[in-house]
Amino acid sequence: MSKNEQLTANKKKSTNDKTYHLISGLPRSGSTLLCNILNQNPTFHATPTSGVLQMLLTIRNNWNKISGFSAVRNEPAKLRVLQGMLHNFYSDVDQKVIFDKNRGWPGNFETIEALLDYKPKMLVTVRDVRDVLASFEQLWRKESRTGQTPQEKGFPEEMKTITGRCEVLMRSSQPVGDAYNRMKDALLRGHGDNMFFITFESLTSNPKEVMRDVYEFLDEPYFEHDFDNVEQTTKEDDFFHGFTDLHTIRQQVRPVDSYWRDVLGSFADTFGKFNFWKENGVQSDQDS
Repeated sequence: MSKNEQLTANKKKSTNDKTYHLISGLPRSGSTLLCNILNQNPTFHATPTSGVLQMLLTIRNNWNKISGFSAVRNEPAKLRVLQGMLHNFYSDVDQKVIFDKNRGWPGNFETIEALLDYKPKMLVTVRDVRDVLASFEQLWRKESRTGQTPQEKGFPEEMKTITGRCEVLMRSSQPVGDAYNRMKDALLRGHGDNMFFITFESLTSNPKEVMRDVYEFLDEPYFEHDFDNVEQTTKEDDFFHGFTDLHTIRQQVRPVDSYWRDVLGSFADTFGKFNFWKENGVQSDQDS
């Protein structure tokens, strides 16, 4: 091998020697908590909500709009550019295991698999949909004192009632409905073997047991976590999302009681039908 070939090989190895995992799931279901628990492991780097997916999709979707690339198609070059963007984005991260968090990942398994040449494993946090909606209802009541949420701007009439607010959030264009549809569709497309569902209820009640299951699923050596002192290492500007304290975690991992009945009332019971991870065949922490 020539000197130039060796340098090229070393450079490629240095940018591709990381293992990538994905984090997704329902909003208000513990993904931020999970990321900060994972970050206690010195070999892990878990992100806040990441823009990597949008970056890659922007280039993918606009590549052929460039006149020169439209006239002369070069799909291998596009793939190399996208791979380079992914690997170079994380080239300054010392940790070898990357967890990229984005709720859009379930809808883009095929894209990331093409870039990595393997299908990454995905941790998917979920929570009783009724409590997810109750959590958003509480956030809305807090924010509406002095401000207007994004949903109020888009659906002013529907947002006047509790039932309307829940129905808005479950729409495919809104946070809960969008995440729900992406997860369900990923399962229908056959990606279930690479998805591990982590219930908020189990993570907050039995974190050690859940994390052992997580490490086993990831095939990573187990690390002893401190669940009484979880430092918040991921930072996000929640004002961008339209709510304050959307990604703030508690230092101690403690059980959180279900409260949807007190917040929403009995009508919300119908949303329990959306808890699909309780079905047989879905890989989750409840299997252990």
